[in-house]
This record gives sequence, structure tokens and C-alpha cells, in this order.
Amino acid sequence: QVQLVESGGGLVQAGGSLRLSCAASGRTFSSSGMGWFRQAPGKEREFVAAIGWRGGTTYYADSVKGRFTISRDNAKNTVYLQMNSLKPEDTAVYYCAASNSGLVYFTVGSYTYWGQGTQVTVSS
Repeated sequence: QVQLVESGGGLVQAGGSLRLSCAASGRTFSSSGMGWFRQAPGKEREFVAAIGWRGGTTYYADSVKGRFTISRDNAKNTVYLQMNSLKPEDTAVYYCAASNSGLVYFTVGSYTYWGQGTQVTVSS
């Protein structure tokens, strides 16, 4: 079992930055692949970024590549999403997710555990 709690969301102007954190509890965090997803009003939940259990493998959606960075600190049981050059279209609820495997996954169905989400709003 893994419990996830996101933090760090808020309101920021376009071009600004935010750093999201996801604190995990449970014995399996360090062996879990982790992902960030987001969901805007009226839209489906979409993949943002993922990281393998060691942190050496990462993958990003094309829409955030070069602007967002995913990282993890297994000693702190925390995964991060650094978001730079934010755009209004990045506005969404951002969710942290953990898989039962250490690999990198890009689909909602590949993740077993989910946080409650944190709101990110980017004003123009």
C-alpha cells in the first residue's frame, strides 16, 4: 500500500514557476514507478511526466517537455514536479500516482495509487 499527498499548487502568472511535491507513505515507494497527471475541467486526465524507481529514467508529455522536470528523493519518500515557463493551458488539478512496478508508465490504468490532487492555476 502507498498513500500519496500532493502539495505546492497555487495561482501563478504566465511565465512563472511552481514546484509540486508528493509525499508518499508505505514500504513500497522506493521500488515504485511514479507519475504526474493533470485534469482540466471538462477534460480527461492526461499524462504529464513519469520517473522510474531509481530516478534514472524519466518521460514527459510533449506539451511539457523542456519546461517541467520530474525528480524523486527515495530517502524522503517524495517525488517532485518542477514547473517552469507556465502557460494558462497548464491550469488543471495535478495528481501524483504510484505503480506496482518500478518502470515508467504513461497511462492512467497503469497506476494503482493516487493522491487527492492539487490545483494549479496559471493566469494570463
